Amino acid sequence: MLLQFLLSNYKMNEPIRKADMLKIVHKRYREQFPEILRMASVSLDLVFGLELKEIKPNSQSYTLVSNSDDTGDGSLSSAWQFPTRGILIPLLGVIFFRYNCAPEKDIWEILNMWGIYDGQRHVIFGEPRKFITQDLVNEKYLEYRQVPNSDPPRFEFLWGSRAHAEISKMKVLEFWSKINNTSPRDFPCHYEEALRDEEERAQATAATMAGTTSKSTGDSRATCSHYSHPE
Repeated sequence: MLLQFLLSNYKMNEPIRKADMLKIVHKRYREQFPEILRMASVSLDLVFGLELKEIKPNSQSYTLVSNSDDTGDGSLSSAWQFPTRGILIPLLGVIFFRYNCAPEKDIWEILNMWGIYDGQRHVIFGEPRKFITQDLVNEKYLEYRQVPNSDPPRFEFLWGSRAHAEISKMKVLEFWSKINNTSPRDFPCHYEEALRDEEERAQATAATMAGTTSKSTGDSRATCSHYSHPE
């Protein structure tokens, strides 16, 4: 409830007051409010890419600020522009930990943990099913397909081509390690795969740079040849 309240205020561009947050928390748990707020802040940071900041010291009024510069269109995010792809890393993490192919039910289980439910409009993402099966698929961050020979039909998620190009498996592994208060090395199989991914990315980058350098050298020689004259 508190998490939904914070996101709603963010979406409506309204200040967040401690007094209003206390109304959300049952009086039985008021003494644990600092810890409840801390846990909500962690979820906002890790899952939604938002940071809870006090407006002024001892003001007991807060605001949520995007901690990501990426809005998906190449421009810098403003303080009140929600990073809609903040949920992407957690989803990619579920897929990665399911050996790169996650059943749809596993995706919904993790979304339910963060207050995102199938068929229930979300204050930020709108209709969640459309968001993950159409929007993120159309942007090629996710692949959504029917499990072969499944009857009744079952579906699964994979990384899309754009996710493979823009997001490293090590970054996803570091996210899950942080959220579970562990280290990437605590997941040896996935850590080895992430290392291989890092190596392949480095090799691809080196090959691209070498190709660019070679092309530049060739162009330079062609230019010199074009302007040279026999004696």
